[in-house]
Amino acid sequence: MISLPVTSRRNYLFLSIVVCTLFSCSSEDSPDKNTDDEVIADHTAFYQAEGFIKIENGFGGLNADLDSGDRFARDHDAIGDVNGDGVIDYIIGARSDDDGAVDAGAVYILFMNRDGSVASNQKISAVHGNFQDTLNARNFFGYGVAGIGDYNSDGIPDIAVSAPVAPNNALYIIYLNSDGTVKDFIKNNNIIAQGLSAIGDINNDGRIDLVACNPGSDDGGRNRGAINILFLNSDSQIIPNSTVTISSTQGQLGTGLEDEDQFGGREVAMLGDLDKDGTLEMAVGAFMSDGGKGAIWILSLDATTFNVVSKIKITDGLNGFTETLDMEENPNGTFGAQFGHAMCATGDIDGDGITDLITGANQQSEGNGYILYLNADKTVKTYDKISATDGEFNLVLGSEDRFARSISYVGDIKGDGSFAVNFGGGVEVGGTGSLYTLFFRPME
Repeated sequence: MISLPVTSRRNYLFLSIVVCTLFSCSSEDSPDKNTDDEVIADHTAFYQAEGFIKIENGFGGLNADLDSGDRFARDHDAIGDVNGDGVIDYIIGARSDDDGAVDAGAVYILFMNRDGSVASNQKISAVHGNFQDTLNARNFFGYGVAGIGDYNSDGIPDIAVSAPVAPNNALYIIYLNSDGTVKDFIKNNNIIAQGLSAIGDINNDGRIDLVACNPGSDDGGRNRGAINILFLNSDSQIIPNSTVTISSTQGQLGTGLEDEDQFGGREVAMLGDLDKDGTLEMAVGAFMSDGGKGAIWILSLDATTFNVVSKIKITDGLNGFTETLDMEENPNGTFGAQFGHAMCATGDIDGDGITDLITGANQQSEGNGYILYLNADKTVKTYDKISATDGEFNLVLGSEDRFARSISYVGDIKGDGSFAVNFGGGVEVGGTGSLYTLFFRPME
């Protein structure tokens, strides 16, 4: 079992979110197994849809300094209770904000109400929130964001933020004040992260560990992609020689990736030990795999070295996922559905003792979300689709909203036994970006 530090009552909410992603279960890995015949074609959803709230500038309680093209909610995460009011708060990236320079980037701390609306917000950028560092043009601060628990032991949850573009490509560990402003920060230079995921304390040193996603890595071939598992010390600095890289040539991933696959995507999801064999399962997207259809790799990692022991690939018609993924040209000039661009673990929704996975295909129609109900052997047992016409949420989506381009697990923000998941979206051209919070109640 992965252990997590319990640093304060205020941080308990954050830790409960992480723990929900780390349940474990049962059986032997079968890397090449295809279980299409075992998929339940028709079933009642394993959850009750309890509505959604859309958060964008002027809606859902958000009144912020957002402009067209800021790309609000391209990445986001729940961070725990920052202001001590008993409600989970969020960090939201706005990587193309122009504070200080064009596309320098920004993040927003959203202080939430129990109904999922925004009570207030605090912006952090080159000119707001007491952030004392210079951001360059096209630095894209906020490209990746993650809640990391209370790193400096002051009783307030802290955050990790990436700025992936040279010459100032860095990972910032930012210590927050209770009002969402910056108390202090540690800058880790020369880190590329086009997405960040907090994965729990997998090396049992008392600090939440991170994965930096680098889908543009040329390690092994053009844009094949890579992820870097990052371990930080008590000073919030990356421990030298501790980073584990997984790519075509490193981390014992082996064969399977092709040029342009963009392995790593924008998030990964730690699933715990699904097959109860002592390894840790991690889901990693390769959203341009197979010409743009997209895919998810579920990796089994050695619990000491964190190198890959085995893996399976999930895409249409393979290992239990029967959805037909588009290969059409998209409005932004790319191709395909881009399945696996973003994802999060949700705990056990269907009650079978196995962690489930939420992902999306943000270029399929207006954007589709998928709940993948997993087997212990890491294949897909069945799935539910969430879209403008599926999932019973009655979403109202525009033709270019790209719903599910980013996904994060919130947990029980309402305090009533339901759970919430955040999905990024919003019109690609001319919009500021949107966040959709969907409320689920598992079926008993």
